[in-house]
Amino acid sequence: MKFTKMQGIGNDYVYINCFEETVENPAELSKKVSDRHFGIGSDGLILICPSKTADCRMQMYNADGSESEMCGNGIRCVGKYVFDHKLVDKTEFDVETKAGIKHLKITEENGKAVKITVDMGIPELTSTVPEPIVIDGKEYEFIGISVGNPHAIYYMEGIDDLDLESIGPAFETHERFPERTNSEYIEVISKDYIRMRVWERGSGETWACGTGATASAVASALSGRTLNTVEVELKGGNLTIHWDRDGSGHVFMTGPAIEVFEGEFDINNL
Repeated sequence: MKFTKMQGIGNDYVYINCFEETVENPAELSKKVSDRHFGIGSDGLILICPSKTADCRMQMYNADGSESEMCGNGIRCVGKYVFDHKLVDKTEFDVETKAGIKHLKITEENGKAVKITVDMGIPELTSTVPEPIVIDGKEYEFIGISVGNPHAIYYMEGIDDLDLESIGPAFETHERFPERTNSEYIEVISKDYIRMRVWERGSGETWACGTGATASAVASALSGRTLNTVEVELKGGNLTIHWDRDGSGHVFMTGPAIEVFEGEFDINNL
């Protein structure tokens, strides 16, 4: 089976062009290809499929085989793939996801997509502002935001010192979140700049999370910590998030996407 390895500011996935390939058991395949010692190594698997309602469809699986609704960095890579590989012939197009249809706009150089803006839709507040929570006997406050998938945003200082490998699972699986949640840990630097680490449900800490950056920017503006446009610094790079708060209500995420390499693997050997 042919595959393409791509990354959006360090959030890396294995992509399969299902216009040409057929995947029988994507959940199990995701677990195998994601293994960084015995597989290809990634945060998960993303299938690029035909769609009856959009220009293509994105189907996303985490490293543990669970299916997710959306991935902000992943959909930018899908946008780059379908543009660069001529599956679409326009710089603005739609991608179907489990979180709805997303509109993408490509910035190109020499016929290749170098930056992608994604209309992430209208965010939904899923908590009080803020909402108290006790995790492993310690009190926190979070703001819950859904951008098609669930996020809980926590504000604190010294996020570089957090031992997410130890504390992340308790945040993800807390009883407040019956379907588990993505957790963002935010340090506010200024009115237009925040820093973020993320613990993604089903994958653990990743270098970046586009939906998490989107949710964190909305939560920060909503709570008066930042303006409606903010740069979000993640371990793998920066994203620009703009919330058209007084207009359409939609949130727009802009950032890069990189094709790392192509290859083939024998699915029987994974």
